[in-house]
Formats: sequence, C-alpha cells, structure tokens
Amino acid sequence: YLYSIQKDIQMKKINFLFVAMLFIFMSCNQKGNSGSGDAAFEKLSEEYLKGYLAWRPQSGTYYGLHEYDGKITDYSKASIDAEVARLKEFDKKFSEVDSASLSSKKYYDWQMLKLAVKNEIFGIEDLHYYTTNPMAYAGAIDVNIYIKRNFAPIEQQIKSIIAIENEAPKLYEAAKANLVDSLSKPHTELAISIAKGSAGFLGKDLLEALKDVKDSVLMKEFKAANQKAIVAINDYAAFLEKEKLPKVHTHYAIGVENYKKMLLYGEGITMSPDDILAIGVKELAKEQAAFDAAAKIINPTKKPVDVYNDMQKEHSTAENLIPDARKHLEAIRQFLIDKKIITMPSEVRVKVEETLPYARETSTASMDTPGPFEEKATEAYYYITPVNLKWTPAQQEDWLMQFNNYSTDIFSIHEAYPGHYTQFLHLNASDASKIQKIFGSYAFIEGWAHYTEKMLVDAGFEQDGDSIKAAKYRLAQSGEALLRLCRLCVSIKTHCYGMKVDEATHFFMDNWHQGEKSSSQEALRGTFDPGYLFYTLGKLQILKLREDYKKQEGSTYTLQKFNDAMTDNGMPPIRMMREILLKDKKIWNEIL
Repeated sequence: YLYSIQKDIQMKKINFLFVAMLFIFMSCNQKGNSGSGDAAFEKLSEEYLKGYLAWRPQSGTYYGLHEYDGKITDYSKASIDAEVARLKEFDKKFSEVDSASLSSKKYYDWQMLKLAVKNEIFGIEDLHYYTTNPMAYAGAIDVNIYIKRNFAPIEQQIKSIIAIENEAPKLYEAAKANLVDSLSKPHTELAISIAKGSAGFLGKDLLEALKDVKDSVLMKEFKAANQKAIVAINDYAAFLEKEKLPKVHTHYAIGVENYKKMLLYGEGITMSPDDILAIGVKELAKEQAAFDAAAKIINPTKKPVDVYNDMQKEHSTAENLIPDARKHLEAIRQFLIDKKIITMPSEVRVKVEETLPYARETSTASMDTPGPFEEKATEAYYYITPVNLKWTPAQQEDWLMQFNNYSTDIFSIHEAYPGHYTQFLHLNASDASKIQKIFGSYAFIEGWAHYTEKMLVDAGFEQDGDSIKAAKYRLAQSGEALLRLCRLCVSIKTHCYGMKVDEATHFFMDNWHQGEKSSSQEALRGTFDPGYLFYTLGKLQILKLREDYKKQEGSTYTLQKFNDAMTDNGMPPIRMMREILLKDKKIWNEIL
C-alpha cells in the first residue's frame, strides 16, 4: 500500500508558485489563434521534454520511450541544483512565448508546460521535496516494470535492471547527504516501511520472476548487482531508523498558504480551503443521507451500517472471484455501448488477472495500462488480488467481503470501464499531443474515475427495475464516495488546521464505516498526499461542467457526447477543460 501510493504520488506531483502563476492564469483567458508561432514553440517544448526525461529516465521507460531503459536519476545535490537551474531557464523561456501566435492546440500545450515547470520548481525549492521527504528515495530502485512488461528480450531487461541496481549505493549516499537532520515522524516511518518493502521485493519476488533464465553468466552479474542494491536499501532503512527516527518531529502539514497554492497552481482553483471544506462537509452529510436511504430500502429494521455489512456477505467464492469479475466486466462494457454512455474506441479488452505475487500485500485491485508511447508491450491489466489460501477462514471471509458482488462492480467501473482503462483508450485514440499524453491533472484523472461510479449507478447499471438490487449498488457506490469525501475533509483539516493522525483515523472510522486499520492507512496517506482531496473535488468539477455543457448544447446534448469530449482532449486541469468545452468565457472560472 505505502510503496504503491508513494510511486503514484511521484507521478502526480502538484503545487506551484503563487504570484507567478496567478499572472499566468490571468493571462490565459485569450486562446491562441494564428498558429504562426507553433513551430518555434514545438522546438522549445521538445527541448524541454528532452531534458525533463533525461533527469527522470524511469518516467521515460514508463511512458514507453525505451531509450531511457536502464537509467536512473542522479540525486546528488549538484544534479538537483542543475535541474532547478534548467527549470528556471525554461520557466523564463515559456513566459516569453507570445501565446496569441499559437494555434488553440499549442496554446493548451503551452499552458500545461508552464504549469509543469512551476510544479517542479515549487516541489524542489518551496516544499523541499529532496531534503525533507525521505520517501523521495525509499522506493527509487524501482525495476518491476522490467519483469511485468515484455517490451524487450528478457536478457536485455535484465541488463537494464543490473544498470539501475548498480547505481543504488550512489543514490542512497546522495539521499543521506541531502536529508536535513530532523524529519517528519510519519514520513520517516513510512519511508522505512517502503524501503524494507523494496528490499524485500528485490530479495524475493525479483529473484523468483527471473529464476528460469538460463544465461548463467548474465544471472551471476545480476545477482551481484541485486545484492548490492539490497544492501544499499537496507542500509538506508537502518540509517533512517538509527539516525533520523530519534530526532523526528510531527510538523508534516504544508500550511494554509501552500495549500492555496496547491489548489491554484495544480488545478486552477481559487476557492479558499475554508470554502472547499464547507462544501465537503455539506456533501458528506448528503452522501450519508443517501447511504442511509439506500440501506433503509434494503432493510428498514436495521442500522444502515449493519445493512452495509450484511450486503458485503454477498460475494463470490475464492475460486470464482477472478472469473466472476471477468464476466461482470464484459457486462459493464456492453452496458456502456447499449446505453450509449461513452464511445469505446477499441475492441481490445483489458486483461483481468490475479495481482502479481510481489504486489499482493500492497494492493487489492489496480489498473496497469501501458505507457502512451509503448509499441510492444501494449497489454493492459486489471489486477485483482485473490484470497490467500494460507489465511484463516475468518481472514479469507474478510477479504471476500471487500469484493462483494456490488463493490466489485464499482471497482471495475472505476478502474476499467468507463474509468481509467477507457480513459487510456480515448487518450491513445485521440489526436492529443505528446505533452497532453505526458502531463495530466490529478483531479481530472482520479475525478473522472470516481465520477464514473456515480454515473453508471445513476444510469441503472444491473438494476432491471429491482429496487433492492438498485439500493445495494447505490450503497456500494455511496461507500466509495464516503471514503473520498472523508479524504477531502481530512486533507484540509490536516494541512490547514492541525488535525493529527489519530484524529484523522477516527474521522474516517466515524464517517466511512470502516475499521481502524484501513482508516489509519488513509489518515497516514493524508500526511504526505494532501492532493487526495482531488478525487472528490475533480468529481464535483466534472458534474458542474457536465451541467453547464448540457445547458450550452441544448437539444443536441447527450451523455455520450459529453463523456467523449471529456476523454478526447488530454488530461488537463478541469478548469482548462471548461475553457476547451464551453463557449461562454464568463463561466470558465465557475468550477463548482
């Protein structure tokens, strides 16, 4: 859980500089038209991307650009300083671009790159990401893509792993030198857990995955590099335990002013944290009422949470969990087509598989799509973690209850159809630019997937006029909405108003109807991922945009038309998507 979330947040870093970006948003209300400056901007943007990926080669591999295979970021202070200097140089160059000379498409690319540059500068210089956050390094030796995607012969993949693992000692020496003396307690504890998990993956799962490789010379070299990396990672964990843990503090909140910057520069949101919290509290009450109302339809004599717990007992057997999910997934896809909810741009299905063994302790269900530029290993996988038959009967039952008949469909909607996988298909099939395929908004990506959960339940998926069945789907969807609403409230309360981890844990327990362990994990995530409010905020923004788009389109509006437009225009902040889809400039900023 911790490792996967940390890697996820690395891919979705947000936050930007305040005054500079305020000017940017004020100056971005006029779309470019002439296109006379497109060629010069294209050259400048390619130059930026080349340097961007050169310093972040593992991202390049993830995107499917395999000239970056076997490479890893140099985290030395000199390297970080040089990258900041490069970013500032491009910040200046992009600010000097005449936006009126750009075509509409390049104009939006220009906006996205300006945000991306400010984001990186803010993270390094203002949030001090590489000096105060030990998680920045804990999972940095990430080689699992080389064993889960066959984009090159296995021998070549192993050579890439060797090259990366040989850099581990240098990387962790840089980490020790970069980190300040006193670090945040939850961040340090999480980093230790991530590092130990990473070392465990290299020492067990990676070896298991490569056990059948016959090239003894290559494998000898690999095992030496692998052991070197394991020693370096474990040494880093020990360093954090012995040198840093005794000196930790509990000041992990980013503060009100930085939170405002995160909202403005990450998503173009000018509302105050207070106003957003007020909306969140109101929406939480509405969702709790919807939860209670659905439970009352199912059984009016029981408490809503007890009805919810009873519903969770309706689930597949351990043997049928994956086959049933696969069957239901096809039904969900067909429902989208039959009801004309969104266009399916490809007949290629996502593959439903058991979560890979090394990831089973950190994942329940997840989507793994190929990079947008991948040409060989193009399969997409929807992973579901099966029951561990070594568990006790009670533990097995608890696991299956998470995958009850209704919640499993909600997971599948979020992850695959029409959530993340469908979003990926539309992006790849569209004429989105390279920039639009690399840079994306947290609120758009997760807000879209969360929005689709409600959308399909509202559309009557699998209900067939059965009020009890409909109420059970609503209850399952509402449970997911309560989680995301709690994240919104906890994020703001934690980073702006001093809420502590134990208080946040109880907030989740009281309002999400889940136990202490899962609630504690969510509270801990909130300490280092304040942006997890964007699941709900993005969903609310999309619902507002849909309402405004429907008014604009009048009799020509269809749900399919809106959803296609949303997924065929990249992954920009929804504030920018309003500018793309709405003709009335006066309502571009009315995000909620």
